[in-house]
Amino acid sequence: MSAVHVPVLRTLPFAQLRQNRYFYLYYDGFYALLGAAAIAVMVSLGHTGLFGEGAVLGPLKAWHFAFFPLVTYVIILGHVFSHVCSHKSLRGPLNRIVGEVAGLLVLTRFASWEVVHQRHHRFSDDVDKDPHPCMPSYWAHVKHTIVNVERQLQSTFFELYGDTPENRAYEKRRAYVSYATNLIVIGAFFLLLGPVAFFGFFVPASLLAALHLMHFNWSTHNSTSPDLDYKPVNLNHGYYYWGNKLFFGIYMHANHHKWPTVLNPVNVKTPLPIRPAPTQQDLEGVARLRRENPTGGVPTAD
Repeated sequence: MSAVHVPVLRTLPFAQLRQNRYFYLYYDGFYALLGAAAIAVMVSLGHTGLFGEGAVLGPLKAWHFAFFPLVTYVIILGHVFSHVCSHKSLRGPLNRIVGEVAGLLVLTRFASWEVVHQRHHRFSDDVDKDPHPCMPSYWAHVKHTIVNVERQLQSTFFELYGDTPENRAYEKRRAYVSYATNLIVIGAFFLLLGPVAFFGFFVPASLLAALHLMHFNWSTHNSTSPDLDYKPVNLNHGYYYWGNKLFFGIYMHANHHKWPTVLNPVNVKTPLPIRPAPTQQDLEGVARLRRENPTGGVPTAD
């Protein structure tokens, strides 16, 4: 099948994947070459990172760690804008440009972020097809998300091009190419930042941002429902109020699912109801579910 040319800056990755079965190989190949070129340039210039003898910011000092919350906030915004750009909430080519920059910052790269998120909207809270369906336990949700995202990426490909032995073998090779590209990109960040900034700032901030992302996905799908009524909900109490202020209204998630292209779902003209803070009865019901299902899995009918 011949590749179909599409206007890249005005097209999202999932649309490109639908047009070209080999899209990911081109996409990952581009980032692998970009990362390798960046590494070569930094090595040839003797770049030593942000901290250390002769480095950009000089020796690390204790007060530098005051910037750690800001670093974490910026990486969380990387996920927020990967999300925003997945829905073309910005103007024209900005969605692809900002999305690629944000996706690179959070290390997933924009294509995987956008393809997975589009699948989430198509199959929201489907335990078999949603990349991150809600579960009674947050940590079970985290574990399931980590192992399920790649599986759902491959399922997307099989739904487009057929679940055949040849396609399964291709997807296995494609996954290895993606993992190798991730290592190259991570290596470029390591050289750019240097070991002190990489391990002292970037790695822990990235982990916190990933945990925040998964908590956002979990909490905004009615995770405190004692009767497993998992669905997008609007949250605006306590921490979520400030989260909406800091992160462009991401916790107004029912609004987002109904009007996905709106940049800040707080600002829709006819918002859906806000889910109140869970009652003590709700929390006791969820605690009972967790005791009955220690792995955090969603009970299914016999």
